[in-house]
Amino acid sequence: APESAPRDAANLDAPAWILYTSGTTGRAKGVLLTPRGMLWVTAVGGSAVLGLSAADVVLSPLPLFHSYALNFCVLSVLAVGASEHILERYSTQDVMARLATGRYTVLPGVPTMFHYLMEGGRADPALAMRGMRICISAGAILPGTLTRSFEERFGVPLLDGYGITETSTFVTMNGPNGTRIDGSCGLPLPGGATRIVDPRDGRDVEPGEEGELIVRGPHVMPGYHDKPAETAKAIRNGWYHTGDLARADRNGYLTITGRLKELIIRGGQNIAPAEVEETVLLFPAVLDCAVVAGRHEHLGEVPVAFVVPRPGTALDVAALLAHCRTQLSSYKVPHEVRLIDAIPRTGSGKTIRYKLRELLEGAPQRL
Repeated sequence: APESAPRDAANLDAPAWILYTSGTTGRAKGVLLTPRGMLWVTAVGGSAVLGLSAADVVLSPLPLFHSYALNFCVLSVLAVGASEHILERYSTQDVMARLATGRYTVLPGVPTMFHYLMEGGRADPALAMRGMRICISAGAILPGTLTRSFEERFGVPLLDGYGITETSTFVTMNGPNGTRIDGSCGLPLPGGATRIVDPRDGRDVEPGEEGELIVRGPHVMPGYHDKPAETAKAIRNGWYHTGDLARADRNGYLTITGRLKELIIRGGQNIAPAEVEETVLLFPAVLDCAVVAGRHEHLGEVPVAFVVPRPGTALDVAALLAHCRTQLSSYKVPHEVRLIDAIPRTGSGKTIRYKLRELLEGAPQRL
């Protein structure tokens, strides 16, 4: 018999979970999340907007250590009494075979997964998603072109949402009914508040203008674990500053356009440029290096390394990438290496990354 009864969350605002996420420097920070915040997202988002109910059967390929899966695939499923099958790992063939049975009604995923499902659908015209009610995408920017082609191919709504760990996952959602704007991640959750401000002076920008997205509501974290200075920097006057760039139309539909933070998000996985740069600089033939996000049709973003070779050396790109594979997780290895005469820097030595990104504009994809 247990020594004590299970602890009930009598205080809904007391931290119940600590989920670790990478910050702008790449250092892990523990995000404190509360029952009120997480279940509020379930109530106004999963239940009210997406219509998740006891009649649904969820097929989840998401890793449970992410806030997206913890909120939607664990707490929301339990809260509404839905059924669920949790896959050990994502496999396009496995997911399509299961969806073809007609048993499942909801599929949450990240954009890369839906791209691969779309590729599978192109290769096999017989593939179908029988009985599916909705597919939900979050974790990275979902291209509007993928949404359109996916829905045309499978006849199932692919709903984009935007969220971050610090806001108990979802900030905005698209619903299965009503208006949807191409490329938009939807409207703020009912009862939550968002603003788009000029990061230089904090003033609200006009509809259609780009600025930093800030968020307020019951879903905002109480803070970072044992990091009061980081908490004070992130939450100012009750508003969580996301570091993400966005714009909103006059009806409030949000579109994420980029980020103030330098993290590269490859298929929903965060990459800190500094970590990749440090590894590249360990290669003997490299004099200097900077890593920026390159656009990719399927993965959203990929790391691209600009490298200055050491004078008098012949830099073997294949050998450099092989070196990176021994030091980094596979998704962090540069997707492409570009040789450059010098890394553009400010007088204080900071990399001027936007100049490097400009060099990538219009460049062909390289696999």
